[in-house]
Amino acid sequence: MPATPLARAEHFVWLTARVLEQRRFAYHFLQGAPDAVEAALGAYRNDDEGYGHALEPDLRGPVSQPLHTTYALRVLDEIGRCGGQRAERVCRYLTSVSAPDGALPAVHPSLRGYPAAPWIPVVDDPPGDLLATGPVVGTLHRNEVWHAWLFRATDFCWDVVESLDKTHPYEVLAALAFLDSAPDRVRARAAADRIGRLLREQRLVVLDPARAQGHGVPPGYAPGEHHYAYDFARTPGSLGRRWFSDAELERSLDFLAAQQQDDGGWPILWREWAPGTRLEGRPIVTIEALRTLRAYGRV
Repeated sequence: MPATPLARAEHFVWLTARVLEQRRFAYHFLQGAPDAVEAALGAYRNDDEGYGHALEPDLRGPVSQPLHTTYALRVLDEIGRCGGQRAERVCRYLTSVSAPDGALPAVHPSLRGYPAAPWIPVVDDPPGDLLATGPVVGTLHRNEVWHAWLFRATDFCWDVVESLDKTHPYEVLAALAFLDSAPDRVRARAAADRIGRLLREQRLVVLDPARAQGHGVPPGYAPGEHHYAYDFARTPGSLGRRWFSDAELERSLDFLAAQQQDDGGWPILWREWAPGTRLEGRPIVTIEALRTLRAYGRV
């Protein structure tokens, strides 16, 4: 195996990753071209301008889904292509699948009949969900996209975020994805400070990775599916960075770096329900781990 962590990760990506993640890795770490990333992403786009084909590995089948579109927008944001006609097309799809409250459901009923993770229910009239809506709204605001769909969706995010009480890590991450780019920065900082207190009070984050074994996980999560400070502070500029002391964050980054496995990739912590989801998920988390470490000068 290559000697450096980055070279080991590169070997792992070429060995195991989908073309999209290979292109993403090349863009972020090997001066690859954004056109190549966008071309690979285009293979997942459907005629309705949504994205499908297991772009998000826990949802299988060809049909467009909000969570696939969340991932697609994240990729477009990374390469500076989340605007103009691309955003307009995506917003048309978002409008077509929104719930009556104007927000996105986590799963659209069109998924029925296709394989999906057993913890993802498919219902006929799904309500709007922050997990799907928050990251999409945040990404579009960060790219200064304005579309009629955004108005009600933004109001939905504010209503849910400011009323959060009993929560769980993935909901906190969705709220943070919205707040990091919400246009009202004063309001966003106040909401983030409150959610950060909830995160710590409800012990939803492991502050000392050396003691993670005795730390509980929320209902429905896999054994050992913990979240650490780096999960909520992926960059120094995130509002989540304010939730942790320097020592707490450094401990978590040390732990993240040490999680690289012998094959060069990082593990997935959520429940594995099909062979392909682990194979496709590990390169995704490997790229995110490297980007987080680099944001703090660790790569």
